Amino acid sequence: MSTVLGGPLAGNGQVAADGVYWQSYQETGLTCIYDRGMILVAVAVDAVEGPLVRVGEVELIGRVPSAVRAEIHEFACAEGVPVRVNWSGDPEVAAWGVSLGTRRGLGLSAEGRLERQDTVVTSALLVGPGLADDPYATAPVMHWCDVRERARNPGTWPVIPDHERPHWDWVPLQQVGPLRFGMSPAEVAAALDGETPAGRFGHFPHWRFGKAGQWHLGEERFEKAGVSAHYWRYLDGVPRLGAVTSYGRTGPQVVHAGIQLVGVTPSALDAAVIRHIEDHGLGLRFCPSGAAVWDGLQLVLSTTRAGDAAVSEATFCAEEWEI
Repeated sequence: MSTVLGGPLAGNGQVAADGVYWQSYQETGLTCIYDRGMILVAVAVDAVEGPLVRVGEVELIGRVPSAVRAEIHEFACAEGVPVRVNWSGDPEVAAWGVSLGTRRGLGLSAEGRLERQDTVVTSALLVGPGLADDPYATAPVMHWCDVRERARNPGTWPVIPDHERPHWDWVPLQQVGPLRFGMSPAEVAAALDGETPAGRFGHFPHWRFGKAGQWHLGEERFEKAGVSAHYWRYLDGVPRLGAVTSYGRTGPQVVHAGIQLVGVTPSALDAAVIRHIEDHGLGLRFCPSGAAVWDGLQLVLSTTRAGDAAVSEATFCAEEWEI
């Protein structure tokens, strides 16, 4: 495949014990997914770096999601094929082997620098007929991108206005709102007015050997409160709260140094944080998402999708939580 794509393999790739594997080709923005016997069964096309791909007259890659969705439905209707919604809330057409997705866009700043945009653009997973009925439920695709524990999106991305959100206080390294680091799951639920988690995710300690050992709780999702509770430390056999994520679209607002951290435009948040850090001579750190944050506060800023745009999301962590 590296010969066909005209370049060497990038560093990202993974091989499963049963022979299923995937390999990224960074120079071309493609990830090739193989079944047993080195048979190519799917190709993931990156929204920013991947080639342009067309089905009929519809350009699939690097575009505004709502525009592509409308064109896909129009073309599918003309062709008499059904369109469904995949796990991420994007169009999926089994007859064409197409499942759309998104990622945050990149563009040039006024100074000519490559920078993250406040919008999302379309990517695509293209599969063969053997995987088209439910691509993300097949072993080859799950090996590349396992979405079984992710919240399924119905195809809408409503954002709660700031004046309708609860506002939580944050004491860095100690607590956010009513949630104190070190709480047990029962204490977390009680602090959230007894809300039952919409999802509970975790792992077994020896994942290479399947379901071996005690299952460890890693995260609970509280949809009504708009937060996820992340757990660690099983020394006494009880999970302990180590971090809390406030969802960008629906979570509580948290303000630090007069700056709103949740549900706001990412570029405006970056600018406000950097300006405050420079004005006060504070330490600067960058999150894996590229967002700027205050050093030493154990804060992670990221983004989540809000239709065709992105809004900020925040995770508040205990002192020893690895970020």
